[in-house]
Amino acid sequence: MRIVVALGGNALLRRGEPMTAETQRANVRRAVAALLPLFESGHQLVITHGNGPQVGLLALQAAAGPKEGAYPLDVLDAESEGMVGYLIEQELDNALPSGRLVATLLTQILVDRRDPAFGRPTKPIGAVYDKAEAETLARARGWTVAEDGKGWRRVVASPRPLQILEARVIGLLVSQGVTVICAGGGGIPVLERSDGSLVGIEAVIDKDLASALLARQLGADHLLLLTDVDGVYLDWGTDAAKAIKRAGVGALNPGDFAMGSMGPKVEAASQFAAETGRPASIGRLEDAALILTGAAGTRFDVERTGLVFRP
Repeated sequence: MRIVVALGGNALLRRGEPMTAETQRANVRRAVAALLPLFESGHQLVITHGNGPQVGLLALQAAAGPKEGAYPLDVLDAESEGMVGYLIEQELDNALPSGRLVATLLTQILVDRRDPAFGRPTKPIGAVYDKAEAETLARARGWTVAEDGKGWRRVVASPRPLQILEARVIGLLVSQGVTVICAGGGGIPVLERSDGSLVGIEAVIDKDLASALLARQLGADHLLLLTDVDGVYLDWGTDAAKAIKRAGVGALNPGDFAMGSMGPKVEAASQFAAETGRPASIGRLEDAALILTGAAGTRFDVERTGLVFRP
């Protein structure tokens, strides 16, 4: 099968961990180990990844320097895509049999300058703070901050991805047996000018929505969204929480879930299944092989109309 595998930013850098190169490399090695059974089963993988923690760190580093030297988010998106892609590529090279080809591709993704997301930031990036510290940083740096889990983080615009501009190149590499790492961090958001030229825009595209678009454009057989939780839950964080095993298309409303985390995953999975008739799954990185068989995680498919819960 051809599978688009999306590695969540929090799967590569767990909540509360220091954002050091050593920590990220160790987590990338753990991610590669979780994917090895899929390679060994003969599946063809296209790998995407999040960049929320990484791009936030780069933005902090840029803000600490001279004001005229600060880089916009689209450039930082490209930097984080190269940084994380390099780590994944190297660890795959180290783990896969000799002769397997792996490549990281910087990926531009077209967005709409009129997207309402530019007026309503929702995408969490960077470190997790307590509320008081987040509000202090927001005042000092002009940030928008919002609650994310048990902490607070900076949030930025997250426009919808419309077209993956390197899709033909990715498809060509995949057809030649190359494992491609692309659309990292949701790709690099760009606008098309009236003359057809491209320009970057300050934003971070949601990685899951970009991955679903990529999976559709590549004709993938399965979309696998891997994160740091074991699936989708109703009433998450309460005593009434129920783990969902299977979900029919339209059975879940993405708006009922956190906009910066599980909401886009539910939307991406539902959209891919509805538009292609093929399954999409959400679950924990360590369970990748089990999720693919339906033994773990939450699977979205067109064969169901409602919800099936785990015991």
